[in-house]
Amino acid sequence: MADSFRATRLVEFHDTDMAGIMHFGSLFRYMESVEHEFVRSLGFSVHSLVPGDRLSFPRVAASCEFKSPARCEEILDVALRLMRIGGKSLTYGFEFSHAGREVATGQITCVCCRIEPGEPLVSVPIPESMVSKLQPFLA
Repeated sequence: MADSFRATRLVEFHDTDMAGIMHFGSLFRYMESVEHEFVRSLGFSVHSLVPGDRLSFPRVAASCEFKSPARCEEILDVALRLMRIGGKSLTYGFEFSHAGREVATGQITCVCCRIEPGEPLVSVPIPESMVSKLQPFLA
């Protein structure tokens, strides 16, 4: 079984609606911030320098399924797993819970792209140095 990367997030007042329930858009921000924390823990970034290239991983798809409400000041446990490592893309899966209660599940798919100032993004293969660090988290 794959390892999962785990993080926590405090549901802050600005993440909620007038009833104190977490707004759906906040979960997308949490997925992105946990992804950023994950890649940094592996020693690279969402804007990485590899020999000869500056790479980034823009999103091409994102989804979230809500199971139960999260409320202001609850601490969410977030588990991240890699659902797929493609030649040029990654799909992350996320599970949100609070005190053992399932809150939501989500996915983000991103593509490895070369970034050059003034030039369009170009998808490129994910460097093997990154794949080897990502592999243990593949579900």
